[in-house]
Amino acid sequence: MKKLYRLDQLKKILQVKRQEGKRIVLANGGFDLIHVGHIRYLKEAKKEGDLLFVAINSDSSVRKLKGPGRPILAEDERSEIISSFYFVDYVIIFNEDTVNNIIQTLKPDVHAKGSDYTKNTVPERDTVLGYGGEIVITGGPKVRSTSDFFRLIANKIDSSDHF
Repeated sequence: MKKLYRLDQLKKILQVKRQEGKRIVLANGGFDLIHVGHIRYLKEAKKEGDLLFVAINSDSSVRKLKGPGRPILAEDERSEIISSFYFVDYVIIFNEDTVNNIIQTLKPDVHAKGSDYTKNTVPERDTVLGYGGEIVITGGPKVRSTSDFFRLIANKIDSSDHF
């Protein structure tokens, strides 16, 4: 089943789902190296509604936010990985720094963020609350960031005589 859509396509799909009474949840991130924190975040986000769509930062957006050398995995690979999860219903790729445009266009019932945020520090907070949406923090305690994993991998490679 296809899960990756453009914004205009997803808008039409979600309008129908909303008319069917479905509660729609948005989660977002770069997802450059999938780890247990991502899985916990997305699985718990799905529990907040009937449908979960995941907005993935484009390659240029990740590079702007994380710096040169990122992302490690291209957006098409990251979107395929996220699409493979049974608890993810739809995927969209976005170029901006935040998902404000997606939120304004699709107006999800719930905007789920990971535990590196609080309800007051979510960048899209005003947008979500502006139309009556809900913000939830999911995923449990922060495990470590993807950047931390990359540093750990680099240190292990540097300290090893063989790879």
